[in-house]
Amino acid sequence: MEEVSSDEGGPSVTEIMARARAEVGKVIIGQDRVVDFCLIAIFTGHHILIEGVPGVAKTLLVRTLAKVLGTDFSRIQFTPDLMPSDITGTNVFNLQEGSFHLVKGPVFTSFLLADEINRAPAKTQSALLQAMQERLVTIDGVTHRLPDSFTVFATQNPIEYEGTYPLPEAQKDRFLLRVEMDYPDAASELQLAMQSLGTRTPEDILAGDGVESVLTDAEIQRMRTALRAITMKDELVGYVVEIVRRSRELDSIQVGAGPRATQALLLSSRALAAVEGRDYVTPDDVRAMAYPVLSHRLVLRPEYEIEGVTVAEAIHKLLESVAVPR
Repeated sequence: MEEVSSDEGGPSVTEIMARARAEVGKVIIGQDRVVDFCLIAIFTGHHILIEGVPGVAKTLLVRTLAKVLGTDFSRIQFTPDLMPSDITGTNVFNLQEGSFHLVKGPVFTSFLLADEINRAPAKTQSALLQAMQERLVTIDGVTHRLPDSFTVFATQNPIEYEGTYPLPEAQKDRFLLRVEMDYPDAASELQLAMQSLGTRTPEDILAGDGVESVLTDAEIQRMRTALRAITMKDELVGYVVEIVRRSRELDSIQVGAGPRATQALLLSSRALAAVEGRDYVTPDDVRAMAYPVLSHRLVLRPEYEIEGVTVAEAIHKLLESVAVPR
């Protein structure tokens, strides 16, 4: 297999992916697939929505990714009283200088953890929209640029909805992927328990010298460009388009996926191939990414929801209805 190099003589995309997975795995135990999906979102230049119960290391995951990929990290705990200026920042008057100066909010970072994003009202949630779509922030009429590596990791608690404000469909569509961060398996949880009793807990490993950086912030953009060299045949592109278009025709789906879902499925399938160590995309890559790409973009018809049909079942039926290219 020909390696896809990020630069002349530099490490390939697949090598960087493998090293990043290995370094993150030193701290995050039993969440390999979630780590892969986060890397896919980062290296395609998009954002990811993570759903998981408290205590499964969502914050630790993003902190670890920031260290491994050599970027800055900020965290916002979304609450009902959070204001848009608490995210973006504001201009403050300096009495000594007699002028205003900008106090930047936590959005001015590379990796932003928007913790329990659905706990803030829509006005505050929308403060992230321009930043997510354009990597720009406008404060008092002045527009400021965010880093090219700016990535939002938004979390939601799937079991507690009291006092929350559901994300509107347009805002959910801004996320490349939606993934579920579940409990680790028994072996992984036992390993975590043993580490917690010792002197090398996951937090200690991250705080010390146990995790190495495999990139710098400036190099992430070069890796994104190199990812374009992953081969994807025309037949697979047509397969992706057919999947998305067919989602608008299923009886159980009230609102199907739009063209942005087509782009997301193409980009994420190519990135998954790199994560798996290949320089070409297979139909299995497309099928594997269909659920995280489509699950937050499809709206079921109420009568099917009442009957107990889930989005996962609808996506499974959707994939079965489209012929796989040979």
